[in-house]
Amino acid sequence: MKKNLFRIVLFSTVISALTLGSCSNDDNSNDPGTDPVEEGTRWISLTGSFPDEDGSAGNGGTRAYAITPENATDPNYEVDLFKMNGEAYVNGFALKSSRTARVQASEDGKFLYNIQYTGTEGGVFNKYQVLGAGQYKEVGSEVNTASILGTSPRWVKAAEGIGVGVFAGSATLTYGGTAPNFVYKNRDSEVKIATIDLNNTYIINTAIFNFPWTDEERAAGYGVSRIDVPILNAAKNKLYIGCNVSKVDPTKAPTIDANGLPVWPSDAANINGTKTLVVDYPLLRNAKVITSTLTKTNNHGYRTMTQYVGTDGHVYQATATGGADILRISKTTNDYDASYQFNLNTALGITGAQIKAWRYVKDGIAVVLYTITGTSGGYVALVNLTDKTATKLTTEIETDAGLTTTLGQYQNIGVIGDNVYLPLTPAGKDGNIYIVNTKTKAITKGAKLKAASGSFYLGAY
Repeated sequence: MKKNLFRIVLFSTVISALTLGSCSNDDNSNDPGTDPVEEGTRWISLTGSFPDEDGSAGNGGTRAYAITPENATDPNYEVDLFKMNGEAYVNGFALKSSRTARVQASEDGKFLYNIQYTGTEGGVFNKYQVLGAGQYKEVGSEVNTASILGTSPRWVKAAEGIGVGVFAGSATLTYGGTAPNFVYKNRDSEVKIATIDLNNTYIINTAIFNFPWTDEERAAGYGVSRIDVPILNAAKNKLYIGCNVSKVDPTKAPTIDANGLPVWPSDAANINGTKTLVVDYPLLRNAKVITSTLTKTNNHGYRTMTQYVGTDGHVYQATATGGADILRISKTTNDYDASYQFNLNTALGITGAQIKAWRYVKDGIAVVLYTITGTSGGYVALVNLTDKTATKLTTEIETDAGLTTTLGQYQNIGVIGDNVYLPLTPAGKDGNIYIVNTKTKAITKGAKLKAASGSFYLGAY
């Protein structure tokens, strides 16, 4: 593997020097070696998180294991990703990351990508070739993004072959005056973006700028504390980035904290809608914010992708992981389509649905994983975004409380053709891969998934 070698092409008006860090060259216990691999094999990588030394579920890191579609559909096939011999795991491959990795994959399943999250090598990008079972070979150059994105970046595959990492610092309060007559000014955040060539493993471009609130929004108390899930539009000239928006009320008197600093009260009820940061691609310039007033729920997700480019060229965006809406960003205007709103509650005739993960498949068809407020468990629905209908698909574990934890961490839904692959294990319990046929609307139970205390499966790629 090449180490610390990458090309940088910088176009941004604001550029931060990128410093390469030294990275460990320790061999992984599942080194793929030189075993032959059958050409043309389509692998499905399953990922799962395991606990840290203190036993905190999901905080220890991420393991991967590759199976075939035939394995996935076979109810007699078993994957034991967390099997141990003493203190050592004996199956699967440990992806480099101090905590749960944010794994991405090529569309054909041949490569996994990850930027390490926290730790001494937080911010380091790694690429792995999928060779089957626990065999993953690190390929390309390790790229250190930490000097631009920090050691805990949010990142996704924004389009095939293009990764985008983003980071926004916590909103910094600016005020004037003296106690008790403090005067509110704004809560600004600095935005950082880095784009990565996933095929050749190098940084393409970077940008740093203040979040582009209007003067009116700044004065009204708006702020953003996190940005995530960037996606490129079909034309590949706009980058849409989800936002976690908050608001305080500058018209009310602040309280004074223990350090003698003013704290203005929350005004979340008066946020005027969900917001998305937009920049030109590939230059990462002309930042602006677009707003949909159809919902106030944020769209930045947690570990799951919330935005997909549809077959029709529009971008479909879920208000995950706390909302029930899927909105549309027009391919023509590059702004929200005020005439379009899909609501999972309405489509299913229920209340309290919260989309935890979803995947656009094709032709307006998507699969949604959701929870219901006030109940335990996790549920599956097949939705039609064109006619705004949904069909609930039943699993025998859907009321298990452990699924609430699992879906809260869920990262990716696998798709091959008309089939959708859902590894579902309640936290710390065994489960299965469920296969949804989007044509027949049937859900079947496939391979067995062995879990362990503090562990669960996160996704399929």
